[in-house]
Amino acid sequence: MSRTESFWSQYSPFLALAIALTALLGSIYFEVAGLAPCTLCWYQRILMYPLTPILLVGILKHDEGLFDYVLPFSVLGMGVSCYHYLIQMGVLKHPAVCSVSVPCDVRDLNYFGFVTIPLMTLVAFAAITLLMALGKWAGKGARADASMTGEPTD
Repeated sequence: MSRTESFWSQYSPFLALAIALTALLGSIYFEVAGLAPCTLCWYQRILMYPLTPILLVGILKHDEGLFDYVLPFSVLGMGVSCYHYLIQMGVLKHPAVCSVSVPCDVRDLNYFGFVTIPLMTLVAFAAITLLMALGKWAGKGARADASMTGEPTD
């Protein structure tokens, strides 16, 4: 196994956990700061919040299936946050699913004219997806190398 494969196989879950935990704490901070979440923000939270305990337990148990548990959440989260971002940017119409009291097209935060909460969430989900995909790829390489040399896969 190459050094790169070894690195991603070992550390991608830890990096993904750091991102998921940061996103979880950031969303709590935004709510405490008075930014009420819209309907699509809640869907993104529903997909992000479980990632922290799933990643933590998977890391502690050295679960080889961790990547398979995390990827559905992160890929769906990317879809929801991308959809939400497109609504905020005016590319898509405001959906009926969003409430009137907290509309989904309002930009509570708007750094540099384009960085909003859904974009930050999209980046977090994309990074977690990339890390999990790299970790899965590296883990397959490690198992293949071990099976060719007859070493235990642990």
